[in-house]
Amino acid sequence: MAYNLADLFEHSVDAMPDRVALIAAGRRITYRELEDRANRLAHNLLEAGLTTGSHIGVHLHNSIETVETLLAAFKIRAVPININYRYTSDELAYVYGNADLEAVVHHRVYSPRIAEVLPSLPKIRYTVVVEDDLGGVGLHSDSVPYEEALSGSGRRDFGERSNDDVFIMYTGGTTGRPKGVVWTHESIWRVLAGGLDFYTGEAIEDEYQQSQVGSEGEPTLWFALPPLIHAAAMMPTLTALFSGNTVLLESKFDPHRTWELVERHRVQILIITGDAMGRPLIEARQSSRTDTSSLAVVASGAALFSPVIKDAFLDAFPNLVVSDSIGASETGFGGIGFATKGQKQVGGPRVPAGRYAMVIGDDDRPIEPGSGNDGWFAKGGYVPLGYYNDPEKTKEIFREVDGKPVVVTGDRARIEEDGSITLLGRGNMVINTGGEKVFAEEVESAVKAYRDIYDAIVVGVPDERWGHRVSAVVQPRDGAGIDFDGLEHHVRQSLAGYKIPRLLWVEDAVQRTPSGKPDYRWAQGVTKQRDPDYRVISG
Repeated sequence: MAYNLADLFEHSVDAMPDRVALIAAGRRITYRELEDRANRLAHNLLEAGLTTGSHIGVHLHNSIETVETLLAAFKIRAVPININYRYTSDELAYVYGNADLEAVVHHRVYSPRIAEVLPSLPKIRYTVVVEDDLGGVGLHSDSVPYEEALSGSGRRDFGERSNDDVFIMYTGGTTGRPKGVVWTHESIWRVLAGGLDFYTGEAIEDEYQQSQVGSEGEPTLWFALPPLIHAAAMMPTLTALFSGNTVLLESKFDPHRTWELVERHRVQILIITGDAMGRPLIEARQSSRTDTSSLAVVASGAALFSPVIKDAFLDAFPNLVVSDSIGASETGFGGIGFATKGQKQVGGPRVPAGRYAMVIGDDDRPIEPGSGNDGWFAKGGYVPLGYYNDPEKTKEIFREVDGKPVVVTGDRARIEEDGSITLLGRGNMVINTGGEKVFAEEVESAVKAYRDIYDAIVVGVPDERWGHRVSAVVQPRDGAGIDFDGLEHHVRQSLAGYKIPRLLWVEDAVQRTPSGKPDYRWAQGVTKQRDPDYRVISG
């Protein structure tokens, strides 16, 4: 046995076989049933020639089959590769090729795009198609039907696994090409799936501890709203399964339906990604008559979660615990904060630092707490091995501090006098205007707090005089108009003059990634296509 993701799941199966593991699309599946189906798929993958180290694309939206595919790959020591199902053909061909895929499991709705790219990728020799509820009915695919792939043995007879089996999480694509972050199973479990105590930073030394503790108590119901192709949903889902809880999944995010499902299934923990899910959820809640009294925790991560939205949740649910975690695919968990009413926030969240979190300067030396200097958020302890197929980027991000390996993210941060860390924003999205640094997330938070704005992305637009002008692409609330003078007055209450968006573009909808992160490439494209709808002239 090992600190391996397949082993950790199997411990739960052995301890709690008849508990419900997953609920999705009107189906409820127990741990025993999930194990049996994952074993059958695993045997099918072995028969297709896939084995230890084989890369298997998971081109699936949220479903029971998505979890089964992940588990099946882990069981045979293969490497599941998360695929963003919103990619264009060019992006898809790049990721399929960069990840060296040998097989793909996909929902039928994505068949046409997959058919476009497969002829140029001869390494992919096996594909499996899953039926879906998002428009795939009737679409042709040459792939093996998923249920046929489950026709073989359900035995657990796969041999021993290793702590050092490889796990890869592809990330990025909003400002550059996607990159595969390479972890060992033990390291990713330690930082994101319960192998470390989030509050003390102490390592769990017994691989049976999660399942044992889970079996001694009543299960809780977790509703994972982000796509399972993102760590913000995949890792909480695995954490829940390793500890004997139940996970509810939906194929597509719908805020009104979310509250209906919270009532129907008595959801206790709601997993979201910041404002992208938080804002539509809390606004849908205002008109909902559903009974949501079961809800105890709203846990956000991976995207900006504005104070105004946190306050709205606390107003609607006075006894609710609202958490906001920092971290990334390259770092795992970096710290967690808990919201209180009226909390001030600059840029990202301010959280008590995780055990191995730090802020370093450009000289790769830790910055002293309370110095007031900002630097780069960094994480030591259990860190990835590097980026897949990218030695240059690996050398840039994965470094040493005081002789120990750390990963240095693209996030700017400040370490406060009490040791807590305030995230200021993505370093590659810092806007230099007239020599002043402006963090896009800070401006986005202020703009989105205005009554007329539903969503916003802030970018820098080249300017001959200032270098760049702070600019915003905004989405009006309910398709209504925007009082631009009122917006300008509003943001001036919380932002210095040089941080005020000078140019604004109005779009019917602001585009985000499936995980809820701003699509900065799209926003910059908008600013290049046409003149702005509003200009701020005054200083």
